[in-house]
Amino acid sequence: MYKVALNFADGKTLFCPVQPNEILLDAALKSGIKIPLDCREGVCATCQGRCESGSYTQDYVDEEALSEQDLAERKVLSCQTRVQSDASFYFDFDSTLCGSQGTAEVTTTVTEVIQVSESTAILKVEIGSDAAPLNYLPGQYARIQVPHTEHSRSYSFACAPGSRTLEFLVRLLPSGVMTDYMRDRCKVGDTIKMEAPLGAFYLRHIDRPLIMAAGGTGLSAFLGMLDQLAQKGGSGFPIHLFYGVRTEQDLCEIPRIEAYKKKIRHFDFTPVLSDADEKWPGKKGFIPEHLLPYETSDTPFDMYMCGPPPMVESIKKWHQDKKLTSVRMYFEKFTESNT
Repeated sequence: MYKVALNFADGKTLFCPVQPNEILLDAALKSGIKIPLDCREGVCATCQGRCESGSYTQDYVDEEALSEQDLAERKVLSCQTRVQSDASFYFDFDSTLCGSQGTAEVTTTVTEVIQVSESTAILKVEIGSDAAPLNYLPGQYARIQVPHTEHSRSYSFACAPGSRTLEFLVRLLPSGVMTDYMRDRCKVGDTIKMEAPLGAFYLRHIDRPLIMAAGGTGLSAFLGMLDQLAQKGGSGFPIHLFYGVRTEQDLCEIPRIEAYKKKIRHFDFTPVLSDADEKWPGKKGFIPEHLLPYETSDTPFDMYMCGPPPMVESIKKWHQDKKLTSVRMYFEKFTESNT
């Protein structure tokens, strides 16, 4: 049995089990996911999507439905697609067309709180033993309700799916609803409710070198991706993580990141400090200043970015200025709440 994620334009994700070689549309319908359809014969393209990870074959696809270029871009017709592995598919319409909300309300219990720096804390929670592990894609996030308030905040999963223990990196502000809770009141045994999974930022099919650019607690999303890659031993392509923060004290999870070098083939890591002191031996400034090797490379690559808007925009500007037309870019930018 394979686990398949169906991602939609509204950022919602639905999951369904699929038997080996089963038609994707049939499996979705059995799970109550009503993908729009018409002919079911590979002609109309109403059920068109794109495979973003995993293996599949297709039966008949009319050339008027999908061109050779479409097929090269891994576009599929759900009614003709036979799933051959765990996989994820993207559909360019909202999940509401499929008759489902796409998220679950999850109740968890705090198991550990670690303040790793003045600016960052690690929150670990556990799903109850009577509930199934939460389905999500590494890179996605949960909307977490701050206990005893009506406020919620969004945080990326800092762990691969499959475990009852969930982990998040939380940015600590001078003050704020979540910051005040984390610093002053959060304790082991607290009940925390969340809605998940959410977001369209997740790891796609890897068929070329990969650059990850994390700003601050944007690292969280990449820890989930790297955990999953570590389980597989890598992707066969080079993966380079750039991790940008202000000072050395803001760096976190460094031993964990260094350990990926032994678990993931062709993995490299570069921390970059924007406000480094004289003793810092590593890279200084901002991430785009250290991407020169990729400017001159003839090899296409994918760029994933997660962090504050200025970081994401600076890398997008670098990409535009250098006219790197063969680069595929995926990003999640976030703003810090002031309350």
